[in-house]
Amino acid sequence: MSHSLSLITFLSLLFLFLFSSVTATTIGVTYISSPTLPPPEKVVDVLQSLKITAVRLPVADPDIIRAFSYTNISLFLVIPNSLIPSISGNRSAASLWIYKHVIPFYPRAQITAISVGNNVLAEGDVTTADLLLLAIRNVHRSLVDVGIRQITVSTTFSFVNIMTTSFPPSSAEFQEPAGKFVIKPLLQLLTETNSSFFVNLYPYSVYKLRPEIPIGFALFQELAYNFRDDTVTGVRYRNLFDLMVDAVIAAMAVAGHENIPVVVAETGWPCFDPSTEAEARGVYAKMYLQGLVNHLRSGKGTPLRKEGVADVYIYELFDANESVTKNQALRSGGTWQNWGVLFPNMSMKFQINFSNGGSISPAAVYDIVFCFLLLVIGYSNYLR
Repeated sequence: MSHSLSLITFLSLLFLFLFSSVTATTIGVTYISSPTLPPPEKVVDVLQSLKITAVRLPVADPDIIRAFSYTNISLFLVIPNSLIPSISGNRSAASLWIYKHVIPFYPRAQITAISVGNNVLAEGDVTTADLLLLAIRNVHRSLVDVGIRQITVSTTFSFVNIMTTSFPPSSAEFQEPAGKFVIKPLLQLLTETNSSFFVNLYPYSVYKLRPEIPIGFALFQELAYNFRDDTVTGVRYRNLFDLMVDAVIAAMAVAGHENIPVVVAETGWPCFDPSTEAEARGVYAKMYLQGLVNHLRSGKGTPLRKEGVADVYIYELFDANESVTKNQALRSGGTWQNWGVLFPNMSMKFQINFSNGGSISPAAVYDIVFCFLLLVIGYSNYLR
């Protein structure tokens, strides 16, 4: 009888362990409000109907944050680049921002991450490294001072501004001098504070820079010729997204911090780009976004990180408006593009199934059950 109870206990704990070890990437969207768009309360209703459980707010308007209170939607807030000098030099400035944007709403609004600045290196001033790190420390300490330790604090880089190369991923390193003076000290800080590395990652941008890349490889199309082999490691890549993620992970490993979680703060595919009529189309945007969601939902991760990235935020919910034209110009090299997945009337430009983002793939279930049965047989033989 005791052996039977022990077997049941053992198998129950094993089963729970196996399933708890399977993590799923959170899939969210970037939302920027505008007077020409529906009010935040209606946007929240639409997001919930689409089963979207995470939202990134580049403009952290308190009224918008309030609209997400008492929902199951987590929030990723962004502190503007313009505030970095004051926050870095004055701890009270960091506290003031926290008291305005976090304290009145947390935890009723599920604020999970704060990015101190976005794509700061695109402005071309690496000497702001000390300011950036000081600002991140001050924001983190201000949160700790009020007893909040669950919010990740970091900054967001653009992939094309920090990587020397994306292929092969095993040879990737961070660009200098940013790698030495900005990113490596940041990685140490993220390790100390148990935080994540935020990166804007656009396969569209790399595809535009490297025309030899098959467009199907960038769009998650599983065709026979849509692969690239890392000749150093022998790893085969079936899509450009995984290749770029692993380039970041490899560069972090070179810097001595390969285990830090990675959050893709922005990714997407434009429906319109005035610089081209070929690749920026709604049909391609749908292929990329549905391929991305399906890939993340599968739980396959990447060749270098089986658990994959922690979170991915699709850029963006609505097409950019005048208030963010400058950010768009920085992102796209001076041209204005349409990245939105919803029209202003909140109907979808194309159907994307965001639901079941936390489901386990059939392949993952098969592997778990197979391992489970092998261990059951082994344990039964042991009891004999």
